[in-house]
Amino acid sequence: MDRQFLLTFLRDLAANNHKIWMDANRADYHRARAIYTEFTADLLERSQRFEPRLAGLSPSDVMFRINKNDRFQQSDEPYKRHMGAGLKPGGRHSPWAGYFVAIEPGGETYVGAGRWMPEPAQLARIRQEIHYSPETFHALRQDAALLREFPQGLDMSQSLRTAPKGYDRADPEIEWLRLKSFFVWRSFSDKEVLRADFPDRVLAAWQAAQPWVHFLNEAMTEG
Repeated sequence: MDRQFLLTFLRDLAANNHKIWMDANRADYHRARAIYTEFTADLLERSQRFEPRLAGLSPSDVMFRINKNDRFQQSDEPYKRHMGAGLKPGGRHSPWAGYFVAIEPGGETYVGAGRWMPEPAQLARIRQEIHYSPETFHALRQDAALLREFPQGLDMSQSLRTAPKGYDRADPEIEWLRLKSFFVWRSFSDKEVLRADFPDRVLAAWQAAQPWVHFLNEAMTEG
């Protein structure tokens, strides 16, 4: 897999992020997309061996479009600067926690796992599970294997300023109950992306995060 071509294409796209350039370079886009599809297919096939809930999914089920079409985008650029995939039960747009990878030049490639900004009902259930089972929650987020792959631990950037409805500000778990997202991630340099063992490193990170992903999905399925 020529990940160097993929990085070069994405770097050029970032410098020329408009439809005229994309139309003139459509063949290179399709080549880059094919490289990313092959990369994703390999990860998906291998991850299905340890994550049975991903069974039956194809690369097209988990890969995101390169066109920007969501309301959270702050830029008016028509195309994303990365190619990404979300390996979740039911596919990329399903409401479940799962596994993520996005390749972007300039050290912006990232690998992640969990649930980013769950819907209100899901968020309430996760908070309830933390409140009821704090020991389990802390054991999972502090797991040595997880922290070896994701040294920063749980992303704390999305959080309420006060206690969520129904919880006391003095609750011993309030720091965690205020979270709006339950996600771990780490970045990779371009040099690391080009290494032959990069797919192995992605899979190792996902496997380490599997107990965390299962905790979230079990929490979200409880009534």
